[in-house]
Amino acid sequence: MRLRGRDRTVARMVTDTCVSTEWSLWRSHPSEDFTLGVEEEVMLLNAHDWSLAQQVDRVLMSLPSRLAEQVKPETHKATLEISTSVHTSARSVEVELRELRGSMDLQLALLGLRAAAAGMHPMTVWHESVVSNGERQREVHGSMRELARREPTFALHVHVGIRDPDDAIRTADRMRAHLPLLLALSANSPFWQARDTGLASARTPLWQAFPRVGIPRAFGTYAEYVSSVDLLIRSGALPEPTFLWWDVRPQPRYGTVEVRVMDAQTSVDRTIPLVALVQCLAKLECEEGYASSTLLAAAEVLEENRFLAARDGVEARLISPEDGRRVSVRNLMDDLMPALFSHAQDLGCESELVGVADLLAFPSAAGQLELARGSRRLKGLVEALAQQFTA
Repeated sequence: MRLRGRDRTVARMVTDTCVSTEWSLWRSHPSEDFTLGVEEEVMLLNAHDWSLAQQVDRVLMSLPSRLAEQVKPETHKATLEISTSVHTSARSVEVELRELRGSMDLQLALLGLRAAAAGMHPMTVWHESVVSNGERQREVHGSMRELARREPTFALHVHVGIRDPDDAIRTADRMRAHLPLLLALSANSPFWQARDTGLASARTPLWQAFPRVGIPRAFGTYAEYVSSVDLLIRSGALPEPTFLWWDVRPQPRYGTVEVRVMDAQTSVDRTIPLVALVQCLAKLECEEGYASSTLLAAAEVLEENRFLAARDGVEARLISPEDGRRVSVRNLMDDLMPALFSHAQDLGCESELVGVADLLAFPSAAGQLELARGSRRLKGLVEALAQQFTA
């Protein structure tokens, strides 16, 4: 999350008997909890055949200065990440995302390129992937070796600002219960190497090939989190904490809890309900502690629910450990919405949260499958994804 125009003074230094490190300084927003920042990973496309365009360097050099501040390279040369500034509402995030996508689309058109967003490109294969040249990307490749050359994946990341680091850890710990639900609602990658995988999110198991991914353990306190992560850094296992690619993680440098489990969304209309849902869930868990303690303690259930969500999307039936039943995603949302609505009113995102109903009624993965049945098959699907990028 880019913090342009923000006071980045250190809000608090975490100390315990062993650890006091620069990376662990919690840099929080000076006045408000539950601010928002969004990062979208998008694919670069060749307009002539709708393949991935390995041209991130050319694109970055062409961007005007304002846009360049909010666009950065990712591991692969066919991927860009668009980052919003800090917002207090999902509604203002929507305005900026539409502007950023529109500006990016215009710049790419000048280069004969297009952009699209989905969890994966439907027909690329691993040997077509090229790793970016940046310092961080070289570190990722040096760490992951040839795993870094697997097909690129594209995710949606939502940051929620929380001023106190212990509140942030408690929130992140409790958000673990909701990760399968968020994955199910966002699932947007049914194809892999031009094949229908039978999964709603093929991105999820492909991304799982990396280490330090998935649902993290609960840490309980910020001091415990810092102590655990600092051991990995001091040992040289990883250079800094953003090499922990968990589905939800604290971000000390921004003072946020970052939810990373979701597939990238084809249109802003589908991104914003997820942003509002994450913001409301973070507030609910931070202030009330809604998630079942039984579920939070059952790591094997959380992991199985994550798989079921990736496989079946909104048709998934997730495990309820209290009674041993499986509950549909739709029923879970029906139960959750009344608890969220007062928080949505406080945050001013009631109408955006209601948009979750469209994600349930018209799943993204099913939409991709339908488009791929057209006469132009997967190329027609990718062209449709590009057209919807600024719809």
